[in-house]
Parts: sequence; structure tokens; C-alpha cells
Amino acid sequence: MKISENKLVTLQYKLYVKNDNNELELMEETTEKEPLRFFYGMGMMLPKFEENLLGLSVGDKFNFTLTAEEAYGTYDEENLIDLPRNVFAKDGVIDEKYIFPGAIVPLIDAEGNRINSEVVEIKENEIRMDFNHPLAGEELTFTGEITEVKQPTDEELKAMSHSCCNCSHDCNDDSCSSGCCH
Repeated sequence: MKISENKLVTLQYKLYVKNDNNELELMEETTEKEPLRFFYGMGMMLPKFEENLLGLSVGDKFNFTLTAEEAYGTYDEENLIDLPRNVFAKDGVIDEKYIFPGAIVPLIDAEGNRINSEVVEIKENEIRMDFNHPLAGEELTFTGEITEVKQPTDEELKAMSHSCCNCSHDCNDDSCSSGCCH
């Protein structure tokens, strides 16, 4: 079976980015016990990542590079934002165990979406946060092998629909007030 729309794809991969010497450096790697599994064509992966896998079958190897624009975009200085210190304070105190330069801090935007950001600098009255994706501006090179391509079962589709929302219960009843999973 070949990779196409709505197939459940399992693969092993290694992700490389260029280091300061312009050499490829391993950034991330799946394991046999924890491969990457996703539903092709459902917006779970970068579009260009999926495009490079279209038509591959079990046992096929891949090696491709995505430009920064095809991956997570270019690094944007406008995504560096100073937030008031009190946003991070509890009882007027900032917990330095969690808030320090380099820390990744989950925040909630005005629409209730979770956004990870990095603490860049702690100033007297503000904390400078970087809202760029950690891989923004990076060219990504993927190598790997397709290990499974199949038509998903009803159970796998149901599990996927629950993983795409914040439901912590069975959404087949009417208790899912936000309407997710329907």
C-alpha cells in the first residue's frame, strides 16, 4: 500500500539541522519503540513533509530537506515581546526554578490557545519572550524509512479524533459542551 490521503503512516526518521559550522547535526530521532505515526493528509504534519512522502510504501527510504519557509518559517524579530513581570509572578514572586533565560514556558493566548515561548531575558519590570517556533529559520533535513502504511481502523480514527481536542471523556455522550469531537 502506498502513502496517500487518510492512510495511517508509521515511520522512523532522523531530523538534522545545520550547526554553526554549517554541518548537519542530529536534532531529533525516533526509536523503534516510539516511531512517528500520523494520518496522512489531515494536517498533522508540515505540508511539505507530507508531500515528500506521497506515494512511498513500506520499506521505502527517504532523504529530503525543507527550507525554513517550507518548515516553520523564517525567524521574525517581531515575535520577541516584552511582557510585564507580574504575568509570571505568584504572590509577587517569580519562581526562578521555572522562569530563567532559555526556559520554555507555556502561555495561553487571547483565544485560549496554548503557545510555547522561550524566556530570552529577565529585566527589572519585564520579561522578554520569544514566540518564534524553536526551529524557525532552520533548514530541516529528514532521513528515514517507512515502516507501515495502512487504512486506519474505526478505533484508530476515533482515537485520533479525541487526540485533536481537549476532551478527557467519551464524546459520544452530550457532555462535551464545547462541541469538540463531533
